[in-house]
Amino acid sequence: MISGRVLLAWEIGTTFVLMGQLYSILYSCQEVVQDRFWTSQNDESILIVMEKTVVLVKPDGLQRGLIGEIVSRFERKGLKLKGIKMVTMTRDLLEQWYEQYKDENFFDDIAKYMSWTPIVAMVWEGYSAIKVVRGITGTRKGYEAEAGSIRGDLGMSGGNNLIHASDAPETAEREMNIMFDKNEIFEYETVTESLTYSADEIKGVFR
Repeated sequence: MISGRVLLAWEIGTTFVLMGQLYSILYSCQEVVQDRFWTSQNDESILIVMEKTVVLVKPDGLQRGLIGEIVSRFERKGLKLKGIKMVTMTRDLLEQWYEQYKDENFFDDIAKYMSWTPIVAMVWEGYSAIKVVRGITGTRKGYEAEAGSIRGDLGMSGGNNLIHASDAPETAEREMNIMFDKNEIFEYETVTESLTYSADEIKGVFR
């Protein structure tokens, strides 16, 4: 017959073994999490999902023959083109796109300008793509825009300002849904991605 003390010692020993196994499992899980979501007090690196943004080349950009120039600036930066097409901006489409302005008295002027010729709609993807694309685009008024930006180098107007770029993730999502069907946005890999991003960045870790 096993004494009470022996039984108690056995139960305590078993408990410690189980606790050790549980600790080992939790530690392994922590390592996996740290591999995927790398962060520390001295570094703000986190797992990043590549961001998509919408760009429109407006009628003045098309009329001036600047589509190739505009596309090349995004390509040279290292952004990936995920979708591109020409679109005629109908009244219905314009009311969806400029929903916040459709009841304003200046909406007809916007509609006339944006339906003057087809526009070129694009989806670009990359790390922090919305911020990067807006930096390349430049501030709204061409005569004030930064040298080196599309508007700064190619524009002189605040109205005819060549290009539109999404200003936030929720805006980009909304604009993609208005302008593109799902089968018009393509998933593919390029041979240059290993040159554009480091090995860690391709895995989603940006330091």
